[in-house]
Amino acid sequence: MKPMRAVWQAAPLLALTLALATPAQAHLMNSGFGPFYDGLAHPLISPEDLLPAVAMTLLAGLGGARAGRFVLATLPGAWLVGMAAGAGIAAGAGVAAGAGVAAGWAIGLPGAPAWLTAVVTALLGALVAGDLRLPLAVVIAVAAALGALHGYDNGRDLAGTTGALVAIAGIACSLFAIVSLLAGQVAVLRAQWARLAVRISGSWIAAIGLLMLGWSVRV
Repeated sequence: MKPMRAVWQAAPLLALTLALATPAQAHLMNSGFGPFYDGLAHPLISPEDLLPAVAMTLLAGLGGARAGRFVLATLPGAWLVGMAAGAGIAAGAGVAAGAGVAAGWAIGLPGAPAWLTAVVTALLGALVAGDLRLPLAVVIAVAAALGALHGYDNGRDLAGTTGALVAIAGIACSLFAIVSLLAGQVAVLRAQWARLAVRISGSWIAAIGLLMLGWSVRV
């Protein structure tokens, strides 16, 4: 019981540290390995992107393998489309037919405010903590909206930067790996203590989201 008690005691400090971290906006971390690897690392060092994505993945995993598979297809895909729209990248939708369409139609729309990201993070964490079984259609819709919202913000930050397309590919690959690994592991959990650990993780994410909300609306 002592290790678990120590984890609970350290949780508030961890939550406060993540909530007060300065958001990484308008640029990627320069890893020195090029834009693809910068994009690959971006979700891992951006709590405002990582936490809601992890919460969405845990929620899907708790719902079973089917929900996990749909979120695996939906979340990174919607994130990728959102990034393309935000960056104003012309994507060839009908390459086989020789037709191209612009995916950046939404380049003039504003990004999501920080308080909205915090609210979404807190709500998703609360859903995980409550182990609520949402209908599959709702899970897919939430994953698509989350991916489009955060992807658009990422795309706007990358618009006009060198190697934006390659960085976007790196972010999408990173998200696919995160979702596939987490959802697969959670979906096969059967022991009650293991599912409880996932729910506790959701409560921590919800707490961090609330701290992020308070920080975003501070006077």
